[in-house]
Amino acid sequence: MKLYIAEKPSLGRAIAEVLPKPHKKQDGFIEVGNGDCVTWCIGHLLEQAEPEDYDPRYKKWAFQDLPIVPSEWKFKAKPKTKKQLATVKRLIKSAGVVVHAGDPDREGQLLVDEVIQEAKLSKTKKSAIERVLISDLNPNAVKKALSKSKSNSEFMALSISALARARADWLYGMNLTRAFTLAGQKAGVQGVLSIGRVQTPVLGLVVRRDEEIANFVSKPFYEVTAKISKANGEQFEAKWQPSEACTPYMDEESRVLVKGLAENVARRITNQPAELTKLDKVPKKQNPPLPYNLSALQIDANKRFSMSAKQVLDICQSLYEKHKLITYPRSDNRYLPNDHYYERSDVLAAMVNNKGCEEQLVAEANTTLKSKCWNDKKVEAHHAIIPTKKSLKTAQLGHQELQVYSLICRQYLAQFYPAYEYSQTKAYLNIAGGRFIAKADIIINMGFKVLFKSKKADSESKVQLPILEVGEPLHCNEGVVHEKSTQPPHYFTEATLLSAMTGIARYVKDKEIKKVLKETDGLGTEATRAGIIELLFKRGFLQREGKSIKSTQLGNGLINTIPVHLSLPDRTALWESQLTNIAQKNTSYSQFMTPLESELSDLIDISQSVNTNALKGVQAPKPFKKRAGKGRRKSTSYKAKAKS
Repeated sequence: MKLYIAEKPSLGRAIAEVLPKPHKKQDGFIEVGNGDCVTWCIGHLLEQAEPEDYDPRYKKWAFQDLPIVPSEWKFKAKPKTKKQLATVKRLIKSAGVVVHAGDPDREGQLLVDEVIQEAKLSKTKKSAIERVLISDLNPNAVKKALSKSKSNSEFMALSISALARARADWLYGMNLTRAFTLAGQKAGVQGVLSIGRVQTPVLGLVVRRDEEIANFVSKPFYEVTAKISKANGEQFEAKWQPSEACTPYMDEESRVLVKGLAENVARRITNQPAELTKLDKVPKKQNPPLPYNLSALQIDANKRFSMSAKQVLDICQSLYEKHKLITYPRSDNRYLPNDHYYERSDVLAAMVNNKGCEEQLVAEANTTLKSKCWNDKKVEAHHAIIPTKKSLKTAQLGHQELQVYSLICRQYLAQFYPAYEYSQTKAYLNIAGGRFIAKADIIINMGFKVLFKSKKADSESKVQLPILEVGEPLHCNEGVVHEKSTQPPHYFTEATLLSAMTGIARYVKDKEIKKVLKETDGLGTEATRAGIIELLFKRGFLQREGKSIKSTQLGNGLINTIPVHLSLPDRTALWESQLTNIAQKNTSYSQFMTPLESELSDLIDISQSVNTNALKGVQAPKPFKKRAGKGRRKSTSYKAKAKS
C-alpha cells in the first residue's frame, strides 16, 4: 500500500481525486481504488513539550534554572488532534511506500517529517520515503506533481532549518519570558511579561510610534500658490518651488518655516506676467492589483469594514472550509498557476450566482485579457486567494462573510479589466524669478478602477489644466500664502500595523538587515500575524481606542525595561539569513543554535540587573489560557501565573 500524507484535508482530497476510483472515505483517511491510501495532518499534529515535561521542578519559575536547554528535545501530541495522529502513525507503519505531500516550504517539510519520525520507522523504510511538491489543487497540477516524486532525503536540510527555527523560538520565548517576568516581579508586576522573537518587535513598533506622537511638537510652515489666468480668461493654480537659496529657512522636508519669506514671494508675484517655460505630458498606466494574499485582504477589510485581522481570518476559514467558496486562505502568495486561467468562466459565473459581485460588472469584463497574476514561476507553497467554481444552492452567506467574499471576488474580477490610463501633465512657470509648477492627472480610461469606485480617481478627474502652449502669455493675478502645520504620525490601526509587519524593512536603518527583511515575509507569517496581534491585546500590552491601536502602560513599561535590541526586528533578519543557509546546506544546525544558547545566558544575566523603574506601579496583565489553535504551530503561550 502506498500512503500519501498531505499537510491538510483539502490537499488530501485533491490528491485522492486524481487517484483510481472508487474511493472509500474512512475516519481520517481515504482509501482509493487500487488499495492505496491518502491521509492528512491538520497543521502540526505534534507540539514542543513544555519545560515541566522535561523536569517537574520547572513548574516553578526560578532564575537559577535558567536557561532551560533540553539535552534531548521532546514532542507531544496536540490534545485536539490526538486521534488523527494515531491514524496517521498507524497508516505509516502499515504502508509499503510513504509519500510526503506536505506544503513545498520549510514548515510544510517539517510538519510531515516530525510525524514520520514519531512513527519510528526503520532506516530502510525511511530512506525509501518519497516527496511530492504540490502548490496548486487543480487536478492537472496535482497529477503532474505526483508524477515527479523525489526522495524525501533530498529535503532533509529544509526540515532541519524549520526544526532549528521552532526550537530557537521555544528557547528564546520561554527562557526570556521567565527571566523578565521574574525581573518584573521585583517591580511589583505579578503577571507574565512574555517575550517573543516576533511579538516583542511588533509591540516595540507600537510603543515607539506612541512615544513619537506624545513627544511631537507641531510647527507652522508656509506654501505659496499663484493664481494664473490665460488671455482668454481661463484660470488655474501653480505652486511655488523654493530655490536652493531658501534652504536656511526650510526644514529637512523642504517646507518653508519663515512666514515673511512666503509673504515676500506672494507680494513679488502678484499682478506679474508669468512665463510657461516647459510643459510635460506623460502617458501613464496602472495595471490591476494582484489577487489577494491573506495580509493584503486583512488590510483592505480593516480599511473598508473595520474588521480585525483575526475576524478576517476566521471568516476566510468559514468561506474555505464550510462553504468551499474560496481557495486556501492562509496564503502569502499573490500569483496564480496558469491552469487556473482556463477556469475563469466557471469562477465568474459562480461569483454572480453567490452575489459576490454585480452581474453587469462581470458582463463588462474582458475574459480574453490575461493579467500578470497567472505565472507558474511565481507560485510557491500556495497561490493567491480567489473564488472557487462552487455555486451556493440554498445556503446564504452571513453579512460579514459576504463582505469578505465580495472583496475577494472584486480583486479576481479586476484581472479581466484593462489598465487605468491617464496623462500626467506638469506645467513649469517662471514668475518674477520664482519657479512654480502646476500639475494635473487627466483620466483617459478608468479601466479596472470602475470596480473600486476610488475617491482619489474621482478627484483626479476634477483637477484640470486648460490647454497650454510653451511661450504663450500668462498672467499671475495674485500670490496667496497658505499657513499649515506639521502633523504627528498617525496611531497604528489594524491595517497599518499589518502593513508594517509585512513591510518591516522600512523600519530598519541597517542596509544589510533591510535587504534580508525585504526578501523574507517580514515579521510573522500570513498564518500567524492575526494571532500575534490578538495575543498582544490579550496579554494587556496593547489596547484599542476606536480604530487606533495603542500601547498600554504595561506594554510601554516592558519595551522600556528590556534591552533595546529585543524589541527590534533585526533578529528576524539574522535568523532568516542563517536558516536559509541551513536549508541550502551552507551552515549547520549547531552553528545556528550554539551561539543562541550563549546569548540566552547573557540576556538572562542582564535581566537580573535590569532597571525596572518603567514597570513600577503598572497594572498586571490579565490572565490568559493556552488554546490549541488550528493550522500550523503558533507562538508558544505560557501559563498566566508565574510561580516564583
